[in-house]
Amino acid sequence: MTNRTLYLIACAAPPARRIDVAIRAVQAADWDVCLILTPSAYRWATEDAEGEIDRLSGLTGHPVRHQYKLPSQEDVLPAPDAILVAPLTANTLNKWAAGISDTLALGLITEGMGLGLPIVALPHWNDAQGLHPAVPRNVETLRAAGVTFLLGEDGFGSRKRRQNNLDPYPWQAAVEALPT
Repeated sequence: MTNRTLYLIACAAPPARRIDVAIRAVQAADWDVCLILTPSAYRWATEDAEGEIDRLSGLTGHPVRHQYKLPSQEDVLPAPDAILVAPLTANTLNKWAAGISDTLALGLITEGMGLGLPIVALPHWNDAQGLHPAVPRNVETLRAAGVTFLLGEDGFGSRKRRQNNLDPYPWQAAVEALPT
């Protein structure tokens, strides 16, 4: 069993439907994986396949989280040593760069930055979303704060609208960008 814990934070983008690929790849790199879904990604998982959350919990060995716990509740996940945000949507990117923490996923990544945790982000958005002026500005803001963004040749290349081929999503590039 590894002593390194990775929080895998997945947003509601098509590659989230194959999050098990990422989980297995990260585990093969000797990380203990905890899966955190944005509220929309959680809804996708529960509506796409009955028992999907239980299957993912079984795969990671941890509960899948998607919302804040109450202050009186015990934390069910070990503390992270690193965070991988994949797939990262333009919506979450823009909120993250603004410091908004209105979901558990955003709260963890904004807090992770303050704690100095290594954070890798593998985006997934379409060409039109990528052309919004906030997107490149916010990528640069987060890069300047120490976040590793996988964009272009070594990571994500934006896609045409309504093109959702999941095969080329570079999960392995994200795993290779994690600290060793």
